[in-house]
Amino acid sequence: MRLTYRGDYALKAILDLALNYDGRLTTANDMAKRIDAPVKFLEQVLLELKKGGFVESRRGNIGGYLLSRPPDEITVGEVVRFIDGPTEPISCVMKGYSNCQDLNKCVFKKLWQKVSGATSDIIDNVTFKDLVSQVSQQQRVLAYSI
Repeated sequence: MRLTYRGDYALKAILDLALNYDGRLTTANDMAKRIDAPVKFLEQVLLELKKGGFVESRRGNIGGYLLSRPPDEITVGEVVRFIDGPTEPISCVMKGYSNCQDLNKCVFKKLWQKVSGATSDIIDNVTFKDLVSQVSQQQRVLAYSI
């Protein structure tokens, strides 16, 4: 699996919106400051996330972005695959792949299938609600460590 900057910012944007999932709209400028992203690039990512059905936008002076679904209905895997494509480490592991003459005798294929399965098991079972809980826990720990 390869995560691009676009994928990284998409995940951070969804997490930021999940952390503010109380009906308030978030502007791209405010979000860019919080997640340390270039505003113009973030706007492109948000547009892509909107096309994918992850976010909604409102125009105007009090406009901004919000999640189109609750954080517990969006997994990390969904976002990664939508932005960056398949998560398989090599193409021969993908369903329907037939471009290799060594496919049936390759000793690496099973290894890459295990890697792919383990990756999918993790990213497909972590929701943004889970990540919000982790952030909240970390903030409580930091508050008590003074």
